[in-house]
Amino acid sequence: MSGRARLAVCAWVATLMASCAMLPLVSPATWIIQAAFMLAVQTGVGAATRRVPLARPLTVAAQALVTLLMLTLVFAHAQALAGFVPGPEAFQHFADLLREGSDDVSRYAIPAPLHDGIRLMLIGGVLVIGLAVDTLAVTFRSAAPAGLPLLALYSVAAGLSESGVSWLWFLLAAAGYLMLLLAEGRDRLAQWGRVFGGAPRTTPGSESSGPLAPVRTGRRIGAVAVAIALLPLPTISGGLLDATGTGVGAGSGGGGTISAVNPLVSLRDSLNVDENRQVLSMSTNTNDVSGMYLRIVSLDDFDGTTWKPSQRHIESVPNTFPTPTGLGADIERTEIRTRISAADWYAQDWLPMPYPPSGVRINGSWRYEPVGMTVVGDHGQNTRGVSYEVTSLDVQPTADQLAEAPEPSTALRNQYTKVPKSLPAVVAETARKVTAGSTSHYEQAVKLQDYFAVTGGFQYDTQVDVGTGRDAIAKFLKDKQGFCVHFSFAMAAMARTLGIPARVAVGFAPGTPEADGTVSVGLKDAHAWPELYFEGVGWTRFEPTPNRGSVPAYTQSTTPGSDVPDPARPSASTSTAPSAAPSASESCTAQLRRLDGCTSQAPALATGGDPRGPWWYVQIVALGLGALLLLTIPLSPMLWRTRTRSVRLGAHGRTESGAAVHTLAVWEELTDTAWDFGIPPDESLTPRKAAARIVRLGELDPVAAASVHRVADAVEQVLYAPRPHPASGLAQDVRRVAVAFQDTSGRSARLRALVAPRSTVRVVWALSAWRTSVTKRVAALRPTLRKPSGQQG
Repeated sequence: MSGRARLAVCAWVATLMASCAMLPLVSPATWIIQAAFMLAVQTGVGAATRRVPLARPLTVAAQALVTLLMLTLVFAHAQALAGFVPGPEAFQHFADLLREGSDDVSRYAIPAPLHDGIRLMLIGGVLVIGLAVDTLAVTFRSAAPAGLPLLALYSVAAGLSESGVSWLWFLLAAAGYLMLLLAEGRDRLAQWGRVFGGAPRTTPGSESSGPLAPVRTGRRIGAVAVAIALLPLPTISGGLLDATGTGVGAGSGGGGTISAVNPLVSLRDSLNVDENRQVLSMSTNTNDVSGMYLRIVSLDDFDGTTWKPSQRHIESVPNTFPTPTGLGADIERTEIRTRISAADWYAQDWLPMPYPPSGVRINGSWRYEPVGMTVVGDHGQNTRGVSYEVTSLDVQPTADQLAEAPEPSTALRNQYTKVPKSLPAVVAETARKVTAGSTSHYEQAVKLQDYFAVTGGFQYDTQVDVGTGRDAIAKFLKDKQGFCVHFSFAMAAMARTLGIPARVAVGFAPGTPEADGTVSVGLKDAHAWPELYFEGVGWTRFEPTPNRGSVPAYTQSTTPGSDVPDPARPSASTSTAPSAAPSASESCTAQLRRLDGCTSQAPALATGGDPRGPWWYVQIVALGLGALLLLTIPLSPMLWRTRTRSVRLGAHGRTESGAAVHTLAVWEELTDTAWDFGIPPDESLTPRKAAARIVRLGELDPVAAASVHRVADAVEQVLYAPRPHPASGLAQDVRRVAVAFQDTSGRSARLRALVAPRSTVRVVWALSAWRTSVTKRVAALRPTLRKPSGQQG
């Protein structure tokens, strides 16, 4: 075997050893076999092209092409030409799989199930890293920089894994890297001649006299370096999936406990999306949907750092649910029937339902948790594409009934008023100060709600850093800025210090009524709110988050001067356009990064881990990730165009001005889509004439042509009508036109529109305009800096 072939094998082995760090992330771990085979093929192609020989860039291109063909054969053969040649449909399928994989990573606990999306992310990531390592170490004969992609691979895996043997994965990755360095060193020494190739030693026991002494010395130095590195190695705990299994049981869900999926992580990711994708569509027999919260699960275990579900016994779903705990016969209630359909991409283990439910009709493998009155999937069952019918109660207590509620049982009070000793004293002190003079727990609860929502000066802000750990609530009370999670967590904790049983519910705020009578619930409607227990009424919803959801009628404040928001106000969870600044109308666009409290750099009320680590380690990880970022530069036009499209078509407005902004954004997306397929925009034309030109030059069919004209008519309404009436379904019209362009265009035109869209020139124009504006401002300042004529120095 030649020296370069040996180096290629070592690069293959080193990549596989570093990839082993990802084995604990999913179950089963059979993906590593597939990845090893595909990586071997990639390495073999590189070895073959280097023997031809081909130019170095052509070698890398050949390996990248074969890698793409293999991924297409494995993951998108049904959408590819001849089963392995990728086309637009295959690339779209890749995008769908990556989106599903991203959703699954955010939703599932470790080990996550090996769905196709996650499998593509794992195998694709290993192949990309393997290509980078082979290129650096073998093609360009520089093994030392190849450690950066290997480090990035290990760091991502270790950052996600909760395994207590992260040192073992580090040892494997480091050993593979050292093997690669030694193989390169041996190859370089061999080029000097036979004297370094293996002649016998002349003096027994003397290392310096033997030709293999440099190699042996290198091995020993490497072993000592790895041993030293293991001593200060930081233990990486948490990560994106931190605590996903805690509090919800470790079983399969078939016998006694709830399957481990963390609602906090799921909520965090939902609030942090750019596109408000529809999650659920529901129809109900009630006229007022402003209070139609869809509850997923309740969090009742509070350790001072985070709220999480207690481990509960589960059983078969009963035909009729029992009466909710604490609900008395004298409380007015109305039975509501709701039909709910989940999107075919939304895979949530818990079933979103109005609370309290009294029955559910659903097909599949589901289990019932009686304490929280929740329904959870069993043996991999989730909500993806399911339809179900829920019967629930609209409980309508009066303020007097809540105020006169007796003390709950001792057992319930002990369980739901527990707070840890580590909770900062300021939390209880603030609760007592805010509720001073109250004569009942109900009055205390209303004052707490008003304190957060109205009188306390709190602001809903998606960009703040309110701290982590046990002091997070105290910092939130001091800074008075946070997300829906911070408000609900803080109010529930303060209520417990006052002796009021409290927990936090996770789910969706009321969605948006549609023209057909249904209600659309989007990702940005994800929400958290506190539930307080009153004997005779049961668990009762409160809404402390400003400009979010709806304030229950039974909590309307009687405090003079308070201005409680309208209880009929629907959720204001979406904005009409992206904005860097927080807005009261953009409730929970969000970031708390979802309820867990931000395991990354977003604010984290609920995170218990300390993200601090050795600065050198953070720098190395950042450097490795930066090297990987360079690989995305050729795809940046496609990525920019994809994000721009999702922003333009994903936003929508609930006011006239917001709808107008959305309509103009949709029109711009339509003209840019036409531009990508070779029809440049003509700014001199009216929208109607521009639409006719697009239809004519694009040779669109009648259905797509009608869509183009509908969008143009909506734009003219916005631009010229005294009181425009914004149309609905414009985003879908643009998507229909895009599909029509793909159908009428050749393969090269479709590929050009996808990979190198012409409309990305707008980025260059924007930069040029910015530069011109800055130049003019600087030039305008120059006369004021000059001395008056004739002035002496």
